[in-house]
Amino acid sequence: MLSEPETAVQEVPVDQLSPNRYQPRTKADEEAMLELAKSIKTHGIIQPLIVRKRGNHLELIAGERRLEAAKRAGLLRVPVVMREASDREMLELALVENLQREDINALDAAEAYSRLMTEFHLTQEQVAERVGKSRPAVANSLRLLNLPSIMQDAIRQGRLEEGHGKVLAGVEDDRTRYRLFRSMLRRNLSVRDAAILAEKLISERPTGPQAGTRAAIDPNVKEIEDRLRRAVDAQVKIKPKGKGGTIEVSYADWNDLDRIYWRLIRLEGVTPQHDPAWDIPAKRDE
Repeated sequence: MLSEPETAVQEVPVDQLSPNRYQPRTKADEEAMLELAKSIKTHGIIQPLIVRKRGNHLELIAGERRLEAAKRAGLLRVPVVMREASDREMLELALVENLQREDINALDAAEAYSRLMTEFHLTQEQVAERVGKSRPAVANSLRLLNLPSIMQDAIRQGRLEEGHGKVLAGVEDDRTRYRLFRSMLRRNLSVRDAAILAEKLISERPTGPQAGTRAAIDPNVKEIEDRLRRAVDAQVKIKPKGKGGTIEVSYADWNDLDRIYWRLIRLEGVTPQHDPAWDIPAKRDE
């Protein structure tokens, strides 16, 4: 259990405060931060920050947003209360504060749960008890950490909600999951509609010997093929294999390969010029 803070409120210089090393939130909303800074400049800090002593400095336990907003508002001193807290208690309190304020995104919360389990050897049940969540809620949150980074980034950026992430995490096939992910973004699907589409895509997925062959190619992969073909003006084939695959670009002769090469270079914004590494030998048929 966390110890009770000292009741006396003190004012300390902001330069004596160091950040909470266990702060679970990785990104703050800039607009909300500006509004908080404006409020603090007008009314001051109503709720003191919670800190612990660490050498000659004070380490922040809770109140990171208030501290940052106070700095932006030009405050030189801020009100604090002292508390004895272990490293685990620091992470727990910072996590609980953000969860109660709904001031943390789903991925940050999942990573904080994971840290509590790995760094402090807690079970899912113990984590759930400490943060006031059910064990299934914690378990579902942790599943988000298994998503590809591109999907995790979409959740962090607010392009998808936590519920979308849970629907994606429930799809085992990588290709189907990616197809669902693209549909979520393109069609701005609600969580409910995303879940319905997930069931539909899973039911349509080939399961026989033809699964993964050209005959059963994902329409999204076909679309990428078409875009690449138009981009390089050449025949392009994407050949999925397991979780990866190959991209095959056909060319008619050496001059056609040279043309495709410079087409790709132009796509990178490079102006064609002489490249010694690309000198064409006089003969290619020997």
